[in-house]
Amino acid sequence: MKTLMDVQTLQDRMNSGVHTVVLDVRWSLGDPHGREHYVEAHIPGAVYVDLAGELSSTPSSTEGRHPLPNLDELEESARQWGISNGDVVVAYDDCGGLSAARLWWLLRHAGLTEVYLLDGGLTAWQNAGLVAEGGEEQHCLGTVTLSAGAMSVTDIDAVPNFACDGVLLDARAAERYRGEVEPVDARAGHIPGAVSAPTSENLAPNQTFRSATELRRRFEALGVTESADIAVYCGSGVTAAHEVAALEIAGFKAALYPGSWSQWSARVDLPVETSPGTTTYSRSA
Repeated sequence: MKTLMDVQTLQDRMNSGVHTVVLDVRWSLGDPHGREHYVEAHIPGAVYVDLAGELSSTPSSTEGRHPLPNLDELEESARQWGISNGDVVVAYDDCGGLSAARLWWLLRHAGLTEVYLLDGGLTAWQNAGLVAEGGEEQHCLGTVTLSAGAMSVTDIDAVPNFACDGVLLDARAAERYRGEVEPVDARAGHIPGAVSAPTSENLAPNQTFRSATELRRRFEALGVTESADIAVYCGSGVTAAHEVAALEIAGFKAALYPGSWSQWSARVDLPVETSPGTTTYSRSA
């Protein structure tokens, strides 16, 4: 299955009247104003999706900051966005797909096959000289039926196995991986044995994905092979989906660890590793 759709292809579909569900997933850590940004300007016909409210369930210390939503709730949200069975869905944001990838992964996991990330997002759309609209969009409700289990997932108990016997990629910024800073979660550092693989390095300077060849070289240099068991985590399971998408473009399949660092670091009994490889436990453990 293809992962990306470019701006020209989306424009051609829209101009020809081919039904396409376009979803705006603008969100970033520290910026809760995604809907306001959407109302100011969005791709014509796009429906806004609230990452924190619709693509996540209630945060907790046991499950992490952005647990996966309940399937029934996700199905109801998808119908509210206008999705029906067989629809082509295109998700975008304005940060290289880092938040839109969460929607891409969830819908693919829920059994939809025609789900794409708009390569370059709103930035690429506007750079192509295409019109963005303001306000809210009116659309029909969908009738989609979702299932579960189409994408690989791992959990807090199984994820250390990837570090020992496969490849565990940490998609956060390198300074967070090294434990130099930790702006939001309980402890600084990374899961022992994980390899630093920041999502920012999946993207070219114009915020489109690097080519499949470039991405394959990148991941191979990090120890990824076709025969390896691969898992990805980030801070709360959001940008890790971007890494899963980049791996798919490069020809690799990977499991997502949804709880990610926000869940792992909150467990005082679990070890934390910092650069240059010092492993510690919480003083409370």
